[in-house]
Amino acid sequence: MQTSQNTPFVYQKPIRGVILAGGLGTRLYPLTKVTNKHLLPVGKEPMIFHPVKQLVSAGITDILIVTSTSHMGDIVNLLGSGRDLGCEFTYRVQEEAGGIAQALALADNFAAKHRMVVLLADNIFEYSIWPVVEAFRNQPKGARVLLKQVGDPERYGVAALDEQHIIAIEEKPENPKSNYAVVGAYLYDEQVFDIIRTIEPSARGEYEITSVNNEYIRRGQLEYSIVEGRWTDAGTFESLMEAHQILLVNENKILDPRMAL
Repeated sequence: MQTSQNTPFVYQKPIRGVILAGGLGTRLYPLTKVTNKHLLPVGKEPMIFHPVKQLVSAGITDILIVTSTSHMGDIVNLLGSGRDLGCEFTYRVQEEAGGIAQALALADNFAAKHRMVVLLADNIFEYSIWPVVEAFRNQPKGARVLLKQVGDPERYGVAALDEQHIIAIEEKPENPKSNYAVVGAYLYDEQVFDIIRTIEPSARGEYEITSVNNEYIRRGQLEYSIVEGRWTDAGTFESLMEAHQILLVNENKILDPRMAL
């Protein structure tokens, strides 16, 4: 889209949503022995309802769900077409667990010509992410990630910051350079699938989303926002309890971030 120097850039095409709901949930065993982690109750609803509501709250209603072969049937039975949640779902199967970037690659045909918001289905936010989506809509190109100060940054991808930018992201470092974790919400432009095709597996044998984000840093195209309010990833028993508390107190409503001001 052509813009003059006096006209701010605003991305006009619909932004699509991608929810990644695969994985084995081994840290929550035996709760996950017979069900997908993202179907466990959080507050008064199954966990996967939360990322759906987050996307819909940001005006994103065309949503791809990626999950494993063994759990696809249960997730489709729960979510259906998306009509009851105010959106429309497409589904893709991740045949093997090969990392977040590998799962995201399955969205290529769904979102190749669109910008997208990618949510990990176990990430729980107290407030709507719609201001972050609007900031991304006004971003000429590139990607945007969300950061949150945490007490255990070694569990996450950790951002090293200068005064204005992320200068590097390190995946699960033994000696973190900051306590700013990159949380499970990623906003990407159309370049992301070409980037995924160039990355190599990590020492863990997975295609890491950190490698994708670091390529955007190399291109000078990665922006960030700070998470408002409470956040957790519901991947351990302790964080699952925290997620339950965040949503139960608000009856699973996603709060308007203007309330935090």
